Amino acid sequence: MHLTFDQSADLARLFSLLHEEDEERTIRLKVGELLLRLTGSDYFASFVWDEASRRFARRLQIGMDEANLDRYDRHFQYRDPITPALKQRAAPTLVSAIMPRADFVRTEFFTDFLARDGLAYGVNMYCVDGVRHVGDLRLWRASRRGDFDTDTVDLLALIRPALSRALAKARDRAGSPGVPSIRLSARQQAIAKLVAAGASDKEIGRLLGIAPTTVRSHVDQLKERLGVARRSAIGAALAEAGLTDVGTAAAPKG
Repeated sequence: MHLTFDQSADLARLFSLLHEEDEERTIRLKVGELLLRLTGSDYFASFVWDEASRRFARRLQIGMDEANLDRYDRHFQYRDPITPALKQRAAPTLVSAIMPRADFVRTEFFTDFLARDGLAYGVNMYCVDGVRHVGDLRLWRASRRGDFDTDTVDLLALIRPALSRALAKARDRAGSPGVPSIRLSARQQAIAKLVAAGASDKEIGRLLGIAPTTVRSHVDQLKERLGVARRSAIGAALAEAGLTDVGTAAAPKG
């Protein structure tokens, strides 16, 4: 496996952040940002398998469309011809190793879900702590880049043990396996309630006595913490993270 100077620097940053006591979603998001550069990927998504509901949950993404991922949550994860096999392997595996491409591109999963965002070639990795699934990484390239190679698989295999430990520790710090380690300050909670209720930055600023620019800064931080790209996805991400009490405020009238 050959790494350029920039890739070596990014890999060092990745291992360094795994020693920080970040929240579980923050770890997955930061790792995803670095892996996009390290692997020449265009898109990143990450989920955690929920054994109780038998579905992938707690998603986050970079470069993908939230509305399309909503369709994955509702429909396509139950018609996914590749991910169950990738999850069973757990170790980094190219999508092309699971199904011949000529067959894959004819599936509903590819034509009606992946192709909508331009996802063409993928590689998945699943992190485990014993038998507990603690998070996955799904990297995708647009067709112009071509498929991943064994260097990508080797790189992901290199980081997998340390990432699995970091995610497991983050979930244990949260106090209960399977519960995401998201903690919001009182101010963040207040803003999150109002955002989820549909309030504008100006309305939130007036209610909380802060400038709209300060509200926007807090909203950007909330999106980063929750791993969502759009303001409108904050309420759903909070509910999915088990913080359902955060989304109970009513939007201001008038």
